[in-house]
Amino acid sequence: MWEWYRIGVATGVGAGIGLLAAGWLAGRRIGTLTALLIGAAAGVAVGFGLDDWNDAVGGAVGGLLGGLGGVPLAAGTRRRGGTRGGTGALVGLAGLGVAALALVPFVGYLEALALPALAARARRREPERYAGLRTLARD
Repeated sequence: MWEWYRIGVATGVGAGIGLLAAGWLAGRRIGTLTALLIGAAAGVAVGFGLDDWNDAVGGAVGGLLGGLGGVPLAAGTRRRGGTRGGTGALVGLAGLGVAALALVPFVGYLEALALPALAARARRREPERYAGLRTLARD
């Protein structure tokens, strides 16, 4: 049971760090890739810090999923007028909260699965942009 707990903690902390990195780096293609790599590398480091390769694999998967969940959220916020500092601070604080919640048994697994699902749902609910009356304003 202790092994499953440690893997869940590594997964959740990796997801939180991936979310934190996505908040600061999303918006550019290289930033997206960098956020995913930072999340995975931090998850591996946390996993090896806890025990062995099982935890490191869980941390890497959590970091990738956290980054995948955070990039659309941060990029959408920036697209709708959010500043880089404000978006990074708010999404980064959410990432720290996700990492802290990973200490609760089994929650780390749920976080890693929920972040990409919530990002996909938010992406589907984003309103489409229409030219509307702006095209009539041109003379």
